[in-house]
Amino acid sequence: MNFSRKPVTHRVTALFAVFVLTSILASAQQQDGSVKNLYYYQPSQKAERGEAKTLSCDVAVYGGTPAGVATAIQAAKMGKKVLFFSFDHHVGGLTSGGLTATDVGKNKSIGGLARTFYKRVGRIRDFSPSAAEALYLKMLKEAGVEVLLRRGLVSVEKEGARIVSATMNTGETVQAKIFVDTTYEGDLFAAAGVSYHVGREPSATYGESVGGQWQKLSYLDVYQFCRLPISPYVVPDDPDSGLLPEISSDPAGKPGEGDFRVQAYNFRAHLSNRPGKVPFPKPNGYDPGRYALLARFLNADPKLRWTLHYTVKPMTDGPVQMRNGDSNNAGSFSTDYIGGNHRWPDGTYEPVNFAKLPPARKGLPVPLLELYELREDIFQEHVNYQQGLYYFLANDPQVPEELQKRVNKFGLDPKEFVQTGHWPHQLYVREGRRMLSDYVMTQANCESKRPVEDSIGLASYPMDSHSCQRVVVQENGVTTVRNEGNTGYKCPKPYPIAYRSIVPKKEECTNLLVPLCLSASHIGYGSIRMEPVFMIMGQSAGTAASMAIDAQQAVQDVDYEKLRQRLLVDGQKL
Repeated sequence: MNFSRKPVTHRVTALFAVFVLTSILASAQQQDGSVKNLYYYQPSQKAERGEAKTLSCDVAVYGGTPAGVATAIQAAKMGKKVLFFSFDHHVGGLTSGGLTATDVGKNKSIGGLARTFYKRVGRIRDFSPSAAEALYLKMLKEAGVEVLLRRGLVSVEKEGARIVSATMNTGETVQAKIFVDTTYEGDLFAAAGVSYHVGREPSATYGESVGGQWQKLSYLDVYQFCRLPISPYVVPDDPDSGLLPEISSDPAGKPGEGDFRVQAYNFRAHLSNRPGKVPFPKPNGYDPGRYALLARFLNADPKLRWTLHYTVKPMTDGPVQMRNGDSNNAGSFSTDYIGGNHRWPDGTYEPVNFAKLPPARKGLPVPLLELYELREDIFQEHVNYQQGLYYFLANDPQVPEELQKRVNKFGLDPKEFVQTGHWPHQLYVREGRRMLSDYVMTQANCESKRPVEDSIGLASYPMDSHSCQRVVVQENGVTTVRNEGNTGYKCPKPYPIAYRSIVPKKEECTNLLVPLCLSASHIGYGSIRMEPVFMIMGQSAGTAASMAIDAQQAVQDVDYEKLRQRLLVDGQKL
């Protein structure tokens, strides 16, 4: 299948990035006039010809996420030389990038390094992102891990089914016995030719009642514009006038069908209502017209009540969450930029729906350097959308006066993200590629209906997905607009994650572990994809990597009984 993608040339992308970066940086100036940078990708300076370095280690960990931190620390504690590569200036991913209202699930399911981290940071929820990053760096230093920042993967060299080396955008070549992909997107394993999926499987693929589109088991009435008949057209009820902004014209699928959409991303902004709060910035090029659907919703019915928080009660909505600290999406038209992220995982997207899952993908449909530039565009669009949304709510006359007064009690937290204008440096990539290995974690695992004999940790959060599309529908004979893909189906108890789900198929790669973009269905991944679990999986991956090196064997051949014993000694809960 040929996957369409947004045309990207270096010149066009560079011009767009310069324009958007200028917009963002203008709103991130300090009082002294200097600028604080906010970007996804900034090319690194390559070494001069003849000076390119070859770096050697036992375990190369690529991806500055909590999974990467835990992997690197564990492997180093087991006596291995570890190099830890982060794509940007930071380590800790979302945990240091804004998501501090930790999605715990069952507290008792968290063990090992994850529990140690939360104990040392002082709490499991609502800690400081900057404190989290400082602690991660301290723990990495204590373990003797070498941290290399601003390294973007360019290519991977293999001999047979084994990775020989990886090349970074700095010109450095990394040689390691074991590689671990701890990115949110799965860039390393894709470059290594490992199979993967992007999007949602049809519900029939794995017999998942919560799978596919338009599932009906949960959240049917949550963030659906309070079931009001909101017209999707510029001129109400006039299709010839065109759709309002932020509504997709792509054909929505039927219940249970799959697609290539991924759940929406946002920034986990840290807000404050305390003295010294930073007023919501007005992004350059701000267009209040893109929030016309929200304006129509805000004024649709005088009985609507705005919570500025999560809500499940009839005739209530966010439209956003505003609290001291981590503030998430919380409404029908909120901080999630629905539909703006579909090309982020691998650069492709085709707006089709299917009843049978297409073959797995392999390789890089878009070269990594080009993909980073595309993601820069998407990143900046998310910044502009969410900053513009806050500014709209705080300033536009279409916003009900009482709501606007409440919004203006808040602003950005002046103590966080100081280097990026108090805006998070990490986009919440809730879902990227998902590896396809010999074992796929599915709804049956989440419901404890499928036994796992090679547990490497527990997950317990509900099968959670944010909306994947906002489309025109017919409801009770009326043409209106609805969100689709929002899911929150609970798991009855903590359940085990299989070791086989973090190793590729043996014929595809024998010295690679993938503890973050592991082998799972969309709905299975929706439960697993939480930061504590990523640390749990990372620690287990670091243990398995060290044992594979010691035994001089493929990661698929690690003796599980020995792995289990070591995990228990190190405090993992299985």
